[in-house]
Amino acid sequence: MWETTLLARYLVGEAFTIVCEHSRHVADRAHEIAVSLDMSADILRFIEEAALLHDVGVCQVYAPELGVYGEHPYIMHGVLGRAILEAEGYPRHALVCERHTGVGLTREDIIRQNLPLPHRDMTPQCLAEEIICFADLFFSKKPGKLDECKTVKHVRKNLRVFGDDKVSVFDSWLVKFNWLDHH
Repeated sequence: MWETTLLARYLVGEAFTIVCEHSRHVADRAHEIAVSLDMSADILRFIEEAALLHDVGVCQVYAPELGVYGEHPYIMHGVLGRAILEAEGYPRHALVCERHTGVGLTREDIIRQNLPLPHRDMTPQCLAEEIICFADLFFSKKPGKLDECKTVKHVRKNLRVFGDDKVSVFDSWLVKFNWLDHH
């Protein structure tokens, strides 16, 4: 698969293994949702590819627990991934990188929290981006927890820290993706 080859250009050792395993779980969940929504073969392929590549920017952050020692804070992995994938010639996939953090970051979130990110909207803008963002919420990159799928209750609890509006976005996706009866 070309996505794994591309990830291997940027991630090595433990970081490569962690990101690949995490991304495989995200891609599988996203694919399951997309199939249930009867999405076209082209969109299914894009979702698979973009889900596998969504965390490529981790290669440039400082996260020793993931085996990466870059100069940037973890919150920047989305924008860094966007830059990498744009340079590689994948502009649509690049946008997934930038827009997948939490349920997405608004310009106001970035300013209010004084995040080291460009002051622009970084929320999912299409159904494929929403599906990948949603699927990502259920899986961790923490070593030893890669195979664990978070419950809806756990995801809500994690999001509530960032505001009830974030939980509301997640809850709307639960309905949109017919995920209310899962786990």
